[in-house]
Amino acid sequence: MCDYSLMMVQSRLAVDGEELVAHRFRSGTVGLVSCFDFSCWQSKRPVGWKARIKSWFSADEEPAPVVCIPPGARLLLYGVPKSLQHEFHIEESVEATFAEISAQEGQHRDALRIGNESILMLMLLPEGQRLKVLRLSSEEDMVTTPGVNELALQRL
Repeated sequence: MCDYSLMMVQSRLAVDGEELVAHRFRSGTVGLVSCFDFSCWQSKRPVGWKARIKSWFSADEEPAPVVCIPPGARLLLYGVPKSLQHEFHIEESVEATFAEISAQEGQHRDALRIGNESILMLMLLPEGQRLKVLRLSSEEDMVTTPGVNELALQRL
Protein backbone atom coordinates (compact mmCIF):
# COMPACT_ATOMS: atom_id res chain seq x y z
CA MET A 1 0.00 0.00 0.00
CA CYS A 2 2.90 2.34 0.78
CA ASP A 3 6.47 1.32 0.03
CA TYR A 4 8.53 0.13 2.99
CA SER A 5 10.91 3.11 2.83
CA LEU A 6 8.01 5.54 3.34
CA MET A 7 6.96 4.07 6.68
CA MET A 8 8.51 7.00 8.56
CA VAL A 9 6.57 9.58 6.51
CA GLN A 10 3.08 10.70 7.50
CA SER A 11 0.52 8.92 5.29
CA ARG A 12 -3.15 8.79 4.39
CA LEU A 13 -5.40 6.74 2.12
CA ALA A 14 -6.23 8.00 -1.38
CA VAL A 15 -9.72 9.13 -2.37
CA ASP A 16 -11.62 8.20 -5.56
CA GLY A 17 -11.14 10.88 -8.22
CA GLU A 18 -8.13 12.42 -6.49
CA GLU A 19 -5.30 13.91 -8.57
CA LEU A 20 -1.85 12.73 -7.46
CA VAL A 21 1.73 13.46 -8.40
CA ALA A 22 4.94 11.43 -8.02
CA HIS A 23 7.45 12.87 -5.57
CA ARG A 24 10.94 11.67 -4.64
CA PHE A 25 11.09 11.78 -0.84
CA ARG A 26 14.28 12.39 1.12
CA SER A 27 14.60 8.65 1.64
CA GLY A 28 15.12 8.37 -2.14
CA THR A 29 11.83 6.54 -2.63
CA VAL A 30 9.20 7.76 -5.05
CA GLY A 31 5.76 8.08 -3.51
CA LEU A 32 2.50 9.80 -4.36
CA VAL A 33 1.24 13.07 -2.87
CA SER A 34 -1.79 15.18 -3.69
CA CYS A 35 -1.36 17.63 -6.58
CA PHE A 36 -2.55 20.49 -4.39
CA ASP A 37 -0.01 19.81 -1.64
CA PHE A 38 2.78 19.28 -4.18
CA SER A 39 2.01 22.58 -5.97
CA CYS A 40 2.04 24.52 -2.69
CA TRP A 41 5.35 22.92 -1.69
CA GLN A 42 6.92 23.56 -5.12
CA SER A 43 6.11 27.27 -4.88
CA LYS A 44 8.00 27.50 -1.56
CA ARG A 45 10.92 25.31 -2.67
CA PRO A 46 14.34 27.00 -2.42
CA VAL A 47 15.97 28.18 -5.64
CA GLY A 48 19.66 27.65 -6.35
CA TRP A 49 21.95 24.81 -5.42
CA LYS A 50 23.18 26.36 -2.13
CA ALA A 51 19.64 26.90 -0.87
CA ARG A 52 18.65 23.36 -1.87
CA ILE A 53 21.62 21.81 -0.07
CA LYS A 54 20.81 23.88 3.02
CA SER A 55 17.16 22.78 2.90
CA TRP A 56 18.24 19.15 2.51
CA PHE A 57 19.84 19.27 5.97
CA SER A 58 17.08 21.30 7.60
CA ALA A 59 14.32 19.79 9.68
CA ASP A 60 11.64 20.96 7.24
CA GLU A 61 8.96 18.40 6.55
CA GLU A 62 8.19 16.73 3.26
CA PRO A 63 5.66 18.46 0.99
CA ALA A 64 2.71 16.48 2.28
CA PRO A 65 1.70 13.09 3.57
CA VAL A 66 2.36 10.22 1.22
CA VAL A 67 -0.90 9.00 -0.32
CA CYS A 68 -1.31 5.23 0.00
CA ILE A 69 -3.06 3.25 -2.71
CA PRO A 70 -4.55 -0.20 -2.04
CA PRO A 71 -3.61 -3.06 -4.38
CA GLY A 72 -6.14 -3.45 -7.19
CA ALA A 73 -6.95 0.27 -7.40
CA ARG A 74 -7.34 1.68 -10.92
CA LEU A 75 -5.27 4.73 -11.83
CA LEU A 76 -4.86 6.90 -14.90
CA LEU A 77 -1.33 8.01 -15.75
CA TYR A 78 -1.28 11.05 -17.98
CA GLY A 79 1.46 13.16 -19.47
CA VAL A 80 3.74 10.10 -19.53
CA PRO A 81 7.22 11.14 -20.75
CA LYS A 82 8.39 9.86 -24.14
CA SER A 83 11.15 7.77 -22.52
CA LEU A 84 8.62 5.74 -20.50
CA GLN A 85 6.25 5.56 -23.47
CA HIS A 86 8.97 3.91 -25.57
CA GLU A 87 10.34 1.67 -22.82
CA PHE A 88 6.93 0.29 -21.77
CA HIS A 89 5.13 0.58 -25.13
CA ILE A 90 2.40 2.80 -23.73
CA GLU A 91 0.56 5.94 -24.80
CA GLU A 92 0.81 9.39 -23.23
CA SER A 93 -2.24 8.48 -21.09
CA VAL A 94 -2.81 4.95 -19.89
CA GLU A 95 -4.89 3.14 -17.27
CA ALA A 96 -3.04 0.98 -14.76
CA THR A 97 -3.76 -1.23 -11.77
CA PHE A 98 -1.81 -0.58 -8.57
CA ALA A 99 0.05 -3.68 -7.39
CA GLU A 100 2.42 -4.78 -4.66
CA ILE A 101 4.85 -7.08 -6.41
CA SER A 102 6.69 -8.37 -3.36
CA ALA A 103 6.07 -8.97 0.33
CA GLN A 104 9.80 -9.22 1.06
CA GLU A 105 11.18 -6.70 3.57
CA GLY A 106 13.68 -4.11 2.43
CA GLN A 107 12.60 -4.26 -1.19
CA HIS A 108 10.62 -1.71 -3.19
CA ARG A 109 7.24 -3.26 -3.88
CA ASP A 110 4.87 -0.61 -5.25
CA ALA A 111 4.19 -0.91 -8.97
CA LEU A 112 1.69 -0.21 -11.71
CA ARG A 113 0.44 -3.10 -13.84
CA ILE A 114 -0.25 -1.85 -17.35
CA GLY A 115 -2.27 -4.35 -19.35
CA ASN A 116 -1.24 -7.94 -18.71
CA GLU A 117 2.41 -7.73 -19.67
CA SER A 118 4.01 -4.54 -18.30
CA ILE A 119 4.92 -3.77 -14.72
CA LEU A 120 6.15 -0.24 -14.05
CA MET A 121 7.81 0.21 -10.68
CA LEU A 122 6.65 3.36 -8.91
CA MET A 123 10.35 4.14 -8.35
CA LEU A 124 10.72 4.70 -12.12
CA LEU A 125 8.15 7.50 -12.24
CA PRO A 126 9.77 10.91 -12.71
CA GLU A 127 9.21 13.67 -10.16
CA GLY A 128 5.99 15.44 -11.13
CA GLN A 129 4.36 12.52 -13.01
CA ARG A 130 0.58 12.99 -12.74
CA LEU A 131 -1.95 10.29 -11.89
CA LYS A 132 -5.66 10.22 -11.18
CA VAL A 133 -7.39 7.70 -8.91
CA LEU A 134 -10.20 6.22 -10.99
CA ARG A 135 -11.35 3.62 -8.48
CA LEU A 136 -9.84 2.47 -5.18
CA SER A 137 -11.52 -0.91 -5.03
CA SER A 138 -10.79 -3.71 -7.45
CA GLU A 139 -13.49 -5.44 -9.51
CA GLU A 140 -13.48 -8.37 -7.06
CA ASP A 141 -14.15 -6.03 -4.13
CA MET A 142 -17.19 -4.62 -5.90
CA VAL A 143 -18.90 -8.04 -6.00
CA THR A 144 -20.90 -8.37 -2.80
CA THR A 145 -22.28 -11.35 -0.99
CA PRO A 146 -26.05 -11.04 -0.39
CA GLY A 147 -26.81 -10.15 3.20
CA VAL A 148 -23.23 -9.26 4.20
CA ASN A 149 -23.56 -5.52 3.58
CA GLU A 150 -26.91 -5.35 5.33
CA LEU A 151 -25.45 -7.11 8.39
CA ALA A 152 -22.50 -4.68 8.47
CA LEU A 153 -24.85 -1.70 8.32
CA GLN A 154 -26.98 -3.07 11.18
CA ARG A 155 -23.88 -3.22 13.39
CA LEU A 156 -23.19 0.48 12.80
